[in-house]
Amino acid sequence: MLELEDVQTFYGPSQVLFEVSLRVDAGEMVTLMGRNGMGKTTTVKSIMGLVPPRAGRIRFQGAEIQGWPSYAVARAGIGLVPEGRQVFPNLTVRENLLVAAGYGSRSQGSGAEPWTVERIFEMFPALKSRSGLYGRNLSGGEQQMLAIGRALMTDARLILLDEATEGLAPLVCAEIWRCLERLKSVGQAILLIDSNHGALMQIADRHYIMEKGRITWTGDSAALAAAEEVRHRYLGI
Repeated sequence: MLELEDVQTFYGPSQVLFEVSLRVDAGEMVTLMGRNGMGKTTTVKSIMGLVPPRAGRIRFQGAEIQGWPSYAVARAGIGLVPEGRQVFPNLTVRENLLVAAGYGSRSQGSGAEPWTVERIFEMFPALKSRSGLYGRNLSGGEQQMLAIGRALMTDARLILLDEATEGLAPLVCAEIWRCLERLKSVGQAILLIDSNHGALMQIADRHYIMEKGRITWTGDSAALAAAEEVRHRYLGI
């Protein structure tokens, strides 16, 4: 579904990503792990066209999308849940969802079931009772559910979550993980960044670890659980 091959990204003269290669297959939940400042968010921005790579290839559904503007990447079927959530504070929950409706690939005749407001409310029941509240009046956890729902409303085949549970209380984090498990159960592909490595190992299929802009390790959850030295060296656990 998504494949990065030898991606190199710069901020001005400073190189941040060095030949990054990874893939996410249809229906998979894949994580991108690493300490802060290692290039995870830059990888997401490179995929979305927010910081175009200078070298390498990014393929999605068979098309090379490196260099595409971000709106074209979104319309191709990749939805972004950005760090900090960034819901629209002066729009209601329903309006936040509707503003993104129908721009993705599924609305263009792919045959897959589209995401609607009603389907989002089924997936995230906490949002239904708050559908008339403004984004600014939601809790952090509710804002994150809304941000995920808004990304899905583009009919995204793949969603990218940057810092999925940052700043949230443990009980709220647990609810976010349950939401993501429900999404995975219906075949939603997800590329996920978060610092709660224990939870990620429980719910994700495969993992990539970044160190100083490079992929230094990849494997499934069983392999990562067994790789104590890798976890200690790159993740501090």
